[in-house]
Amino acid sequence: MDLLPELLSWPIAIALVIVSFFMSALTAVVGVGGGTGMLAVMAAVFPPAVLIPLHGIVQLASNGGRAMVMRRHVHRRILGYFLLGGLVGTVLAANVFIALPTGVLQVFLAVFIVVLVWAPQVKPLAISERGFLGAGVAVNFLGMFVGAVGPLFGACLSAGRFDRHTVVATQGACVCMHYLLKAVAFGVIGFAYLEWLPFIIAMTASGFAGTLVGGRGLDKLPEKLFAKAFRTVLTLFALKLLWSGLMG
Repeated sequence: MDLLPELLSWPIAIALVIVSFFMSALTAVVGVGGGTGMLAVMAAVFPPAVLIPLHGIVQLASNGGRAMVMRRHVHRRILGYFLLGGLVGTVLAANVFIALPTGVLQVFLAVFIVVLVWAPQVKPLAISERGFLGAGVAVNFLGMFVGAVGPLFGACLSAGRFDRHTVVATQGACVCMHYLLKAVAFGVIGFAYLEWLPFIIAMTASGFAGTLVGGRGLDKLPEKLFAKAFRTVLTLFALKLLWSGLMG
């Protein structure tokens, strides 16, 4: 088995592994942004049919450890309802995904990244436990097309109803379930995970190392300056993706 698939060159692979390290360090420092940043960078390299399953499996590996560590704080009824809804949403989305042209997916991804980067933070909705059945359908359906679902799920779980540990652990577990369902769905569709396995392992290991380091170099930057620079870079990636989608 070759270490890299034909679609990926060694310089690009090494660059993405390095980016994975810094995006994980960013998440360790500020709590959010790393998954979206990784999605934006990878979108400049891969077509959506490769980007979304690849990003999903890397995020599954990156978030799985966190979910396991905090598993005793998970709200199991919410997780159960979300998982049931997720099964429905994933099956529906998989059938739509294979029918959409690449350009449409690129435009959709570009718009989603810009909205995540620039839209004001939405106050979480007060959804009942059973309401997470519908949330599971919606989040998992949209997640098949946009990749990063942490912010989507975060809008469903009100921190006022639960303690901090329950919120973080439940969100982590539900997001992991989404990525797991997505991985299975793309495997059924025909994505060759085995071909990408060495690259996936390298990305995961780099991301884990970034989390351990915790971005010690990043915390020396002025917070406002860093936030503006980060948003600007992601917006440029999104605009490139939008142009590619519009040009077909």
